[in-house]
Amino acid sequence: MSAEQSAHVVPLLKALADPVRLRLMSMVLSHENAEACVCDLLPAFDLSQPTISHHLKVLHESGLLNREKRGVWVYYQARPAAMEAMATLFTTAGLSLPATAQRVGAGA
Repeated sequence: MSAEQSAHVVPLLKALADPVRLRLMSMVLSHENAEACVCDLLPAFDLSQPTISHHLKVLHESGLLNREKRGVWVYYQARPAAMEAMATLFTTAGLSLPATAQRVGAGA
């Protein structure tokens, strides 16, 4: 991983390092179209709406979520580029496993 790549991913990891934000992110991703309204998320927590909104704001500012105001509610959706960065965090493109590691992974 290059220094530039790690500098891009660190804010995402910092934002997810809080248990409430990690749960919120998981809940947004599990909703249809990976999108949820604050009103959908609030019942799962014993926290106030302003506290939940603060955590969602941190996720938004880190680059993990997009947000869109619709009427009185704000809807949050996972950012595809951020999800791609997280999904490929520890993979190295074009690198194949040594033969011994392949056998171990295959149960040999």
